[in-house]
Amino acid sequence: MLTPAARGALSGAVLEVLTGAAAPGSLGRPTASDREDAALTLWVLHELHYRGFEDVDDALEWSPELLAVRADLERDLEAELRRRFAAAHAGDGLPGEDAGGSGDADLADGFFGFVADHDGPSLARFVQRDADADQVRELLRLRSIYHLKESDPTAWVLPRLPGSTQAALMELMFDEYGAGDPSRHHAGLFARGLAASGLEAAYGAYADEAPYEILEQNNAMTMFGLQRRLRGAALGHLAAFEVTSSGPSARLVQGLDRLGFPAEMSGYYREHVEADAVHEQLAVRTICGSLVADDPALLPDVFFGAYTCLDLEDRLADTLLARWQVEHRAAVA
Repeated sequence: MLTPAARGALSGAVLEVLTGAAAPGSLGRPTASDREDAALTLWVLHELHYRGFEDVDDALEWSPELLAVRADLERDLEAELRRRFAAAHAGDGLPGEDAGGSGDADLADGFFGFVADHDGPSLARFVQRDADADQVRELLRLRSIYHLKESDPTAWVLPRLPGSTQAALMELMFDEYGAGDPSRHHAGLFARGLAASGLEAAYGAYADEAPYEILEQNNAMTMFGLQRRLRGAALGHLAAFEVTSSGPSARLVQGLDRLGFPAEMSGYYREHVEADAVHEQLAVRTICGSLVADDPALLPDVFFGAYTCLDLEDRLADTLLARWQVEHRAAVA
């Protein structure tokens, strides 16, 4: 993957350092032009810790100047995500607080209720019933930013967990990484689906197309995974992701089949219909349950991570549905 195009002053300055056009010591602490600029910059700096860029020296992963910029951006992102969570649940007690987070059943019931009470727009339902093939291809391109490294952000969390939580998380991730069979690796399944659909399957191929909302989703997951103190948020995000995956995956299968997409693409989502129905129980009851039982103080962050997962998906859905429905109305006018 090559570095993407800059979107403002901050990403431009950082990309000049990364590609050797400027020395790290010349970077200083530039400010972002806007949220697109900030989100892209953080995404690029996070990618140094994944697969990097072909036109960037791997040694820059640990550049103190770049790490300082990343820390500033993560601080701002976390503050904004926490502000949204607090605004949405001002005065609300978190499920499980009365029980001190010590009961797995209390946590699970509260968590499932918390997710069920969150009512947001559904991209999957739109794909199931109304989307045209071009809109679905756009969604697949945007989803590729995460799905081609599926579960990698969560993998950062493993060394930061107690043994019982590690074991439960590894059970879930074993499935995500193909259960020992490279042909069942979920990121690989998505890549084959993209290729069969006539789309580019290379990692990061559509970074320049990704809107702010996609970058923010990816940045939140990576930030949660890379910081030990945010391990509760990382696992809460994972649990909310799994709880809201099986039903939408089934609707996506129906939409893909309705539009005649290849079996390789619908097969990726079919894999998640059954798997994530199991994973949601594991993620909530065993993974989050054991984490909070070991450290009850992490309960608020579990719900913070869950809310962030749901809220960021809502924001992406709002943006895409507003555009697509306008395009649809124009097409039929």
